[in-house]
Amino acid sequence: MTQKLRSDARDNRDRILAAARELFAESGLDVGMREIARKAEVGPATLYRRFPSRQDLVAEAFAVEIRSCKDTVEDGCADPDAWRGLTSVVTSLVTANIHNRGFMDAFLSADPPDQVISAERREILRRLTGLARRAQAQGRLRSDFEIDDLVLVLLAVRGLSALAPAARDTAARRLAVLAVDALRAPEDPPADRPA
Repeated sequence: MTQKLRSDARDNRDRILAAARELFAESGLDVGMREIARKAEVGPATLYRRFPSRQDLVAEAFAVEIRSCKDTVEDGCADPDAWRGLTSVVTSLVTANIHNRGFMDAFLSADPPDQVISAERREILRRLTGLARRAQAQGRLRSDFEIDDLVLVLLAVRGLSALAPAARDTAARRLAVLAVDALRAPEDPPADRPA
């Protein structure tokens, strides 16, 4: 049974989550718990009362992003044109996550900071692998594509966080176009293509 929080406790919890989301988005996952408490204007004890571990805070802070990522992948997988579905997913993931360094760090980490994120990541990548296989079967996705290629594209997105915030959206859209073009199956593979 979920305990109903008093309004002041709920306000503290909401402020902690808002501060964590903002700091994680700006600075990645290296932000300290005390810094989050300061930003939320609560004491460390209040933060730990609401979120007993860092993993609890990370999971809750990124719940919306995980759901959005899953919805994007589900929409792409539901498209009968697998190539269109895959390119939609690539474009959405690249452009949607450009302003959230922490989520990209957590999602792309070889050892995610939370078991929920780790399980969700495995499921998302499993679904994307199935979508990619369908796109390959349609002859639209390059035959040597592996799911790690998509992870590589998303890792490149992390580098865009070094840009000024105003330039990130344009750069992300351009990166998405380049990534989709790179994933496209060639119409006539060159005869001297390296093995």
